Amino acid sequence: MLVLLCPNVSGQDIHFSQFFANKLFLAPSFAGATQQNRLILNYRNQWPGLPGFVTYSTSYDRYIPNFKSGIGVAIMRDVAGSANYSNMQLGLCYSFDFLLNDEIHIRPGASFSYVQRSIDFLKLVYGSQVNDNTIPNILPAIDMLNAVDAASSVIVYTKNYWGGVTVDHLLRPNLSILGGQERLSRKLDLYGGATLIRRGRLLRPIDETLSVAFKFAAMDKYKQLDIGLYWSKSPLILGLWYRGIPPFNSDRGDAFVFLAGVKLQHITVGYSYDFTISNLSGHSAGSHEISISYEFARYRKKKMHVVPCPEF
Repeated sequence: MLVLLCPNVSGQDIHFSQFFANKLFLAPSFAGATQQNRLILNYRNQWPGLPGFVTYSTSYDRYIPNFKSGIGVAIMRDVAGSANYSNMQLGLCYSFDFLLNDEIHIRPGASFSYVQRSIDFLKLVYGSQVNDNTIPNILPAIDMLNAVDAASSVIVYTKNYWGGVTVDHLLRPNLSILGGQERLSRKLDLYGGATLIRRGRLLRPIDETLSVAFKFAAMDKYKQLDIGLYWSKSPLILGLWYRGIPPFNSDRGDAFVFLAGVKLQHITVGYSYDFTISNLSGHSAGSHEISISYEFARYRKKKMHVVPCPEF
């Protein structure tokens, strides 16, 4: 988990273990990178052993062949802690796909988001309430904040390789709920991977693959590197990630993420469990995440080349 603890901001950027199942949150370049219309639903329960860290998200995207473009909309809501600290985001995404040569595709993309953050100050418990049962005379300036943000990305891919970069929080919105100036730091994501093995019978779809992937995130002075391995044999998909590789986070890292899913003709369902190995290992009870992706059939004269990254 990428956590901010800097002088201007105290909080966290939303992190999904199945970030390839949250493609529009990872990069607007993924908008329309599908053969059909796509609807994705996600649920994450992080650290159930601690008070309330639950995230919901949904996205819809489609490809517009006449303009070689993709469009999408993504909605996310995160609720954390006993005071219901809430983060809601509504984003619109656009991407464009063009060929550099016969094999290499480039997909630049951009997104604009409406952001809302709120907190219920009446549910906060102060130290004086515990010690002498009195509530301090604190008058918060804002209990709900609205802002606008933006992101840009570019993905380069071939039949077996992909790589991309996303720069988020381009507008650096002020997210202070205390009336100050606490502008969000820009975030950099680097990600990519390769399909090492592709097996399939003659004139039939590929039914077995082995892929490796990585993701590096940097925000302010905090950095995180993750590496993963995926194996799929239709319809089963299995995956393993090592999140927070030393020395960026700690001497041992943050978590091992175990993934399992099923990919059918139109629907993909994935489940992941984060096995915490950081100092929170005895308190967090891990994390659970579920993703459901459904593709709507749509007529297309020419089959489109999509980014060959994993489903989740």
